[in-house]
Amino acid sequence: MLKSKTFVKKTRSGGVLKIVREHYLRDDIWCGSEVCVECGDGAPVLLRDPRIESDLCTYPHYLLPDTNVVLHQIDILEDPLIRNVIILQTVLQEVRHRSAPVYKRIKDAIHDKEKHFYTFTNEHHRETFIEREQGESANDRNDRAILKVVLLTNDQANKEKAEQSGLLAYRCEEYIKSLIGNPELVDRLALASDDQNDITGSKLLFPEHLPLSRIQAGIKSGTFLQGTFRASRDNYLEATVFIHGDGEDSTEVLLQGLQNLNRAVHQDLVAIELFPKERWVAPSSVVLQDDRPNDEDAEEEDAEKKSTVSDTSVLKPTGRVVGIIKRNWRPFCGMLNQSQIKEATRHLFTPADRRIPRIRIETRQASTLVGQRIIVAIDGWPRNSRYPNGHFVRNLGGAGDKDTETEVLLLEHDVPHQPFSQTVLSFLPKMPWGITEEDLKVRTDLRHLCVCSVDPPGCTDIDDALHCRDLENGNLEVGVHIADVSHFIRPGNALDQEAANRGTTVYLCGKRIDMVPELLSSNLCSLRSNVERLAFSCIWEMNHNAEILNTRFCKSIINSKASLTYAEAQMRIDDAGMNDDITTSLRGLNKLAKILKAQRIEKGALTLSSPEVRFHMDSETHDPIDLQTKELKETNSMVEEFMLLANISVAQKIYDEFSECALLRKHPSPPPSNYDILIKAAKSRDLDIHTDSAKALADSLNEATLEDFPYFNTLLRILATRCMMQAVYFCSGMDSDFHHYGLASPIYTHFTSPIRRYSDIIVHRLLAVAISADSTYPDLMDKHKQASLCNNLNYRHKMAQYAQRASVAFHTQLFFKNRGILNEEGFILFVRKNAIIILIPKFGLEGTVFFENKDKPRPRLNFDTEVITEQQSWHCFKLNIFN
Repeated sequence: MLKSKTFVKKTRSGGVLKIVREHYLRDDIWCGSEVCVECGDGAPVLLRDPRIESDLCTYPHYLLPDTNVVLHQIDILEDPLIRNVIILQTVLQEVRHRSAPVYKRIKDAIHDKEKHFYTFTNEHHRETFIEREQGESANDRNDRAILKVVLLTNDQANKEKAEQSGLLAYRCEEYIKSLIGNPELVDRLALASDDQNDITGSKLLFPEHLPLSRIQAGIKSGTFLQGTFRASRDNYLEATVFIHGDGEDSTEVLLQGLQNLNRAVHQDLVAIELFPKERWVAPSSVVLQDDRPNDEDAEEEDAEKKSTVSDTSVLKPTGRVVGIIKRNWRPFCGMLNQSQIKEATRHLFTPADRRIPRIRIETRQASTLVGQRIIVAIDGWPRNSRYPNGHFVRNLGGAGDKDTETEVLLLEHDVPHQPFSQTVLSFLPKMPWGITEEDLKVRTDLRHLCVCSVDPPGCTDIDDALHCRDLENGNLEVGVHIADVSHFIRPGNALDQEAANRGTTVYLCGKRIDMVPELLSSNLCSLRSNVERLAFSCIWEMNHNAEILNTRFCKSIINSKASLTYAEAQMRIDDAGMNDDITTSLRGLNKLAKILKAQRIEKGALTLSSPEVRFHMDSETHDPIDLQTKELKETNSMVEEFMLLANISVAQKIYDEFSECALLRKHPSPPPSNYDILIKAAKSRDLDIHTDSAKALADSLNEATLEDFPYFNTLLRILATRCMMQAVYFCSGMDSDFHHYGLASPIYTHFTSPIRRYSDIIVHRLLAVAISADSTYPDLMDKHKQASLCNNLNYRHKMAQYAQRASVAFHTQLFFKNRGILNEEGFILFVRKNAIIILIPKFGLEGTVFFENKDKPRPRLNFDTEVITEQQSWHCFKLNIFN
């Protein structure tokens, strides 16, 4: 059957275009049930006896949720108890339009064979197709389409219409509460959102959010500004809103006080109203955590007063949130704070991320959830509530358990860590694998070269290898050989899409979350010694002053002669009795690397510092048994210099060939205000830091030394690191500023780690096309697609860094567990009005020590920002470390 609709549309040239839309209907679409005898043969999805014990439905039944139930009760639908569910095509299409995350989750449920979720294409079945009537909205038409078959709906009008048609319909809450023997499922019911559940007559704590139409008009007129809400980690009454602009036009607006924060949550896209200059203030000098008791509706006056600041040296633009443009809520991990009221079902949940407010949930299993890490989702934040409302999603396990805490930090930092699907794995090469005659024909054979790799101990995903040899003309040949991952991962397939989504490998303490399956990461792509591997080589001819005379790139075949650690390579270089080919190659590389580093530093490259520690793990329990600061050797710098040089050389090549779509990496110059804390810290010891350029900063840091305080220079470099902007990937056709500030390089990219970074795979593909070693494809030449990819890569890279730091922090805590009190040297990094932030170099440990304690009287202190900063901020002291 055919339904068609004809209408006319005016063209730009003034003509009229006749458009015919055809909609085909069939009467042979199967319902998917084992019970049905009329639909014919086929693989059944819905079981014959889909029994779920329910007081409402004492007979076998299928569930048919409407759009809003799928959107808001997805946590319920994902529960293993809920099976045999029919998802209508109409519902699926609307969910896809309204929420991409929920659409993905419902699609995953549909693909899970154990769930028995069936998609019925009601839009193309003759008996279920509903035509849109004259003047009817798309939403009303969809409601009528679903009413033909709906069983679960929270829309009262829809429920009444269904019942009038003789259909069985229940509210989702009503049905879930009727299930027998599964009371915990009730906890997962999402509540009504935002202002819908304001209690009439109750005290309103927050201003009303403006409707989107007024917000859009205000942004257009300049009355309001649009930006990303960033909650403070150190003060729950303070936040900033980053106003997106072009380059230096971007700015941050400071928000202080609950009413001005107005129910915004970290990373929400918000509209703000800027206050006049006379109301601008300085950021708070107070470290303030939300540790109120469970009587959360108590007055906030004391807390508001606490945020008052006395330091008016730097005033910031200030404003208030007037509306939410887009919520960026996600499920949050944390701990339950059980109410002190006996038999209470309402409790507060404290998220692991201090930037997220506490969440009020209802649960009947509080006694069993205390001491557990759980996941909670926010449902809404009414104006009469001090905290947002939410619901319990699932229990992760006991707090402090290694597996549980690892799961928490992966979830909190949005690290994709699920096992690779069979679809993804199906695109791996078949084993046994070997280099073919075809490979030999199209690649440069470098197996005769004395190539070796130098990596950290225990490294199995070896991306890079090097060689250096003398040429007959007296010059040197130096090669950087990188694993040819792009040979195995072809554009657009499931393996490529999964790697693009993951973006990067995440290295945790004792655990690695691979970007690509282990067969590639630790085997076929890893440049292990004494095996033949495919590589992408960057080879220079240099003189003995490290000046590049010639550069060439080629797809190659190598056979690494040794896989060394940094310490092993250093030992070979230092041992005068060793003069084999590998050692000779290493010495040549090391000599050139020193020259290259000196040249970079002369140009203004920065040598910064961050406290890094290495754990020695017990081989059986995987608990940390020793902890030490990472020691860098000359060989670390040697490898780094040639990786930097390869990245710069490749960046120039792909930009020369593809000026509009090269994937590059830049490091923006920090705004002058970023250096205030560094300059102030140096002045506390009568030293000057110049920040006019990267060269000036580098020279200043080199000269900022104290004979009686050797660690002082390292502390300055740690502070300088925190003044820096984030380095980011970008598409050359979408930007004009390519400069890498930290490396003092006019152009840069990532080429040298394709096993663990997807950016490098794209760069390999671009370089392969540039040297005619591979063919191109549309997305590679689309600058908008490249820019979108860069956004995801920047996000994944940032989240991976945070996850890695969180893993180190957790294992540091495990290390100190049951070790009693240790005395170690520490330094005060920052001074706040009510706390100091300290650094313990030996352990790379940073933490906050409060002056105030609930159980002890406050010490007699006079807080003076200038005096304390200048006289005490670099004070060295012995610190007792408690568990």
